[in-house]
Amino acid sequence: MIQFPNYSYDYQLLIKHILDRPLEWAPEQTIHYRDKVTYTYREFYQRIKKLANLYNNLGVKKGDVIAVMDYDSHRYLEHYFAVPMMGAVLHTINIRLSPEQMLYTINHAEDKVLIVHKDFEPLMQKLAPGFETVEKVIYIGDGDNDYIASFENEGEYESLLAAQSDEFEFPEFDEKTIATLFYTTGTTGNPKGVYFTHRQLVLHTLAEIAAFNAFSYPVSFNYTDVYMPLTPMFHVHAWGVPYVATMMGIKQIYPGRYDEMIVKLLVQHKVTFSHCVPTVLQMVIGNPATEKLDFSNWKVIIGGSALSKGLAQDAMKRNIRIMTGYGMSETAPILSLATFKPGMEEDLTDEEKLQVVTKTGFPVPFVKMKVVNEKGEELPRGKENVGEIVVRTPWLTKGYYKLDNKSKELWKDGWLHTGDIAYRDEDGYFVITDRLKDVIKTGGEWVSSLELESIISQCIAVNQVAVIGVPDEKWGERPVAFVTYKQGFDESNAYSKCRMTMMTFVEAGIIEKWAIPDRFIAMDEIPKTSVGKIDKKVLRKMYLEKYS
Repeated sequence: MIQFPNYSYDYQLLIKHILDRPLEWAPEQTIHYRDKVTYTYREFYQRIKKLANLYNNLGVKKGDVIAVMDYDSHRYLEHYFAVPMMGAVLHTINIRLSPEQMLYTINHAEDKVLIVHKDFEPLMQKLAPGFETVEKVIYIGDGDNDYIASFENEGEYESLLAAQSDEFEFPEFDEKTIATLFYTTGTTGNPKGVYFTHRQLVLHTLAEIAAFNAFSYPVSFNYTDVYMPLTPMFHVHAWGVPYVATMMGIKQIYPGRYDEMIVKLLVQHKVTFSHCVPTVLQMVIGNPATEKLDFSNWKVIIGGSALSKGLAQDAMKRNIRIMTGYGMSETAPILSLATFKPGMEEDLTDEEKLQVVTKTGFPVPFVKMKVVNEKGEELPRGKENVGEIVVRTPWLTKGYYKLDNKSKELWKDGWLHTGDIAYRDEDGYFVITDRLKDVIKTGGEWVSSLELESIISQCIAVNQVAVIGVPDEKWGERPVAFVTYKQGFDESNAYSKCRMTMMTFVEAGIIEKWAIPDRFIAMDEIPKTSVGKIDKKVLRKMYLEKYS
């Protein structure tokens, strides 16, 4: 083998390099937090260095874990960079978990420093006595100068930051150093930790930039946009998009707690790009205050749960450009986007476009996805060939933190197993038909709860719907629909409309008549998980306790 001398610099893919270009390209671009804070990228970088000095003075070393309990904010963005750039690990705490689950994640991650928004003081009273590794706590006053935390702390975030130097030399280290850690909830047991390296997050950022910029329809994202995430920053790095927005030097808006401020910020800053779960989009467009708003410049990627055709239709009627994105906590998360292939924008009818944007999507660069049977064999394309999605990309978690057996199960045969049941259509798009645990088996036939939900969502009376399988002595399982109805509709006048809607799909040969749910149960609100997804395990328990 020929040996070549190496005189070059061994460039490591570190998060700090995401900042190199925007600080030169757009140093005066702005970052906003609610109606409280505005500063430039230049000032953002100064605050990152101050934050690094603060943690350095508190004794944080490489590999130590710093945890954050905050809403979507400029402070969170500062932590996305400062903590991993020091060589420490950022733990983004899911603030919607139960106190017991939160305490478990704090102790399991071995958090050393904890940053806490003032709103969570009552929670801290419950958590603090159970801390096993937390040594320092900093509280966030969020502009309330009269607030002083009652729990033991090092001081208020802004006051501590103001006292630090804005000179800090971020070190070089191995790109495979762990940068972030967070916990994903399952159906049973404690939350499971997933973790990602600098290399993985930088590659993920570059792949998202390529995927967002290469295709203009239905959704694109570039430096001309105004960005506001509507996905919690504790959840999968807000899908990694804050890193993308920062690298491109884009104007960024952080809404804090999800409330009426979202609509105000959308209008005030003329936001053009967001991402969220379906329930958040439903909340925005279903708000009476938005009825007359012009959404024609707003582009939204929907993930976390399936984008139903009903919600997609409602969004498109409001001139929102919308499409599905797919990924998981374990995948950092991006795997696919429902972008259009060449010619589709011009050639497809509105109904055909609706079909595309609600698909799971086409893999983004550097993602290998396939549908396999129980033996791990790849299935051919076609709706009749349904199996589990397995994936490989450079940015998948290496396993579950401190859970060796679960990690082996996740990575069976060298592919990450998603637990999502799908097929790949003739155009190469993946279409998820259900989660493995949510498929309904009735009379020996498989029925997709997601397909039923998408059909029912197109009924004029329906606001939201969730379908589950319930035990049945004769058929094994039968589908039941939980529904929230739009204003002016109730059980007395909506059930027949839902049945009529479903019968049109039966007559078209899309579903069988026996797949129509036996019951439609009206609710004021469908229960959600901590990240805004419909919580079907709660619905199953509720059905057994109240309706069976």
